[in-house]
Amino acid sequence: MAHEKNHDYHILHPSIWPFAGAVGAFVMLYGCVLWFHDRGPWLALIGLALVLYVMFAWWSDVIAESRQGDHTPVVRIGLRYGFMMFIMSEVMFFAAWFWSFFKHAMYPMETFSEGQWPPPSIETFDPWHLPLINTLILLCSGAAATWAHHALVHENNRKDLVNGLILAIILGVIFTIFQAYEYSHAGFGFSGNIYGANFFMATGFHGAHVIIGTIFLTVCLFRALAGHFTPEKHIGFEAAAWYWHFVDVVWLFLFGAIYIWGS
Repeated sequence: MAHEKNHDYHILHPSIWPFAGAVGAFVMLYGCVLWFHDRGPWLALIGLALVLYVMFAWWSDVIAESRQGDHTPVVRIGLRYGFMMFIMSEVMFFAAWFWSFFKHAMYPMETFSEGQWPPPSIETFDPWHLPLINTLILLCSGAAATWAHHALVHENNRKDLVNGLILAIILGVIFTIFQAYEYSHAGFGFSGNIYGANFFMATGFHGAHVIIGTIFLTVCLFRALAGHFTPEKHIGFEAAAWYWHFVDVVWLFLFGAIYIWGS
């Protein structure tokens, strides 16, 4: 009885994943530095592979803990707060790129932009063609994720849960394909001008987040097919839906600021 658990908190067992994740991140960063100095990408790819493995193994442990009943209501509140703070850090990350874009748009430097914004040598994208189509695709994908969430929480309808996730994933993949097509037809490059650097950093990181979010939703789809979620316990899917809506909102700001106002 002295060792019986009489609280709602989850006392974690010692884990190697924080240390392994730090090692993987260091190797990847150091490998990127060598790559930028023409030493090849291999060390960076090894670090990336280690980081991805740690993510897979660590989150597999979290899912196993949830299935074992360790995620009590108190623990679930902590997980929600933690993910909210993660999204806030992502908001500030994108705020930096918007800040850079607006700064150079309102106070263009002659060295980089020839005193104008966009620079005269830049042929910007027409926002009312492919960017508008991609906006509609991503918004529909967010609506599909909301449909899946409503089906689970309010109706416990697993068929609509699965169908909504499948639709959201397909639309996310289409968005990524269209974005890659747009990049291949860009009339400017990443280097040589501040407009191109800002454009590709802001939209490129957003594209990376779309890919990550698509993987996130795909994992939730497999878990839904395995019967992991219930109307009361679905933190993993809830986090994926929040992340996907964050990606939607960031794209709306990108579309309005960079594609429309910035052109």
